[in-house]
Amino acid sequence: MKTISIEEQILELKEKRNAVILAHNYVDGEVQDIADFVGDSLELSIMAKNTGSPVIVFCGVSFMAETAKILSPESVVLHPDPNAGCPMADMAPAEAVRKYRERNPDTVLVAYVNTTAEVKAEVDICCTSSNAEKIIRSIPEDKKIMFLPDQNLGANIMKLTGRKMDLWPGYCPTHNRMMPDAAEKIRAEYPDAAMVVHPECSPAIVEIADSALSTAGILDFAKKTDAKQIIIGTETGILHRLRKENPGKEFIPLIPLPVCPNMKKITLEKVLDSLKKMQFPVELDAALVKRARVPVERMFEF
Repeated sequence: MKTISIEEQILELKEKRNAVILAHNYVDGEVQDIADFVGDSLELSIMAKNTGSPVIVFCGVSFMAETAKILSPESVVLHPDPNAGCPMADMAPAEAVRKYRERNPDTVLVAYVNTTAEVKAEVDICCTSSNAEKIIRSIPEDKKIMFLPDQNLGANIMKLTGRKMDLWPGYCPTHNRMMPDAAEKIRAEYPDAAMVVHPECSPAIVEIADSALSTAGILDFAKKTDAKQIIIGTETGILHRLRKENPGKEFIPLIPLPVCPNMKKITLEKVLDSLKKMQFPVELDAALVKRARVPVERMFEF
């Protein structure tokens, strides 16, 4: 009797449920390979908004699955592991953001998409690393801005735009592990290599790199650069696509294995269980979805 692989089981169930599988660039390669679409936060938000599928299996961390539910409230959004959270998002609790807003009613609150649905409901506009610069430039000069929760991305955007902002004291632990001395060391080891990093890295790392780009931007950079060796300053999950799409190039992690343990909680077995049992649907209050959708929709204008 022929054994059916886990991938085949997933594909069968996906067809049966009329489901679409979305995966972030940071999940394991085998999960990326089973997905209908792989992308960064902005790309996945657009896909979630436009999919029209009754079932979305979201392979990423919890705030991403929530964003999919905000954008497709009529769909069942399944998150294969509800314990796959985001420490950065947790650094901006909704109650603290509400209190800040009460104390600073005239400040424009700009939230990185790496925030909970509750926080999105409290802010004026969301952004991703792809469009944060455009969004900050669009805000009138006489307005005070609070950027949350990523102080590194905020600081990098401040440097690009020259715009003063208050920065929430949050960060991505994976990107924060990358230190300037490690960047200088690997640059010396690979003098002919290009270096591209994610803007969740500290400004000191961005200063050393050739470019600071979203994961979609990193993938595009890799395709276009003439360099045969490229140093990558972001989570290791992206190496799967980079190597697959650029077979003639060598990709070197800035530090050994900068892994997001939460992204790695999403496995093929959990995707299968999610589809088989229709388990772990994202549940959000309708009133919360309505409020959180406004700043997310504003993000799409950019």
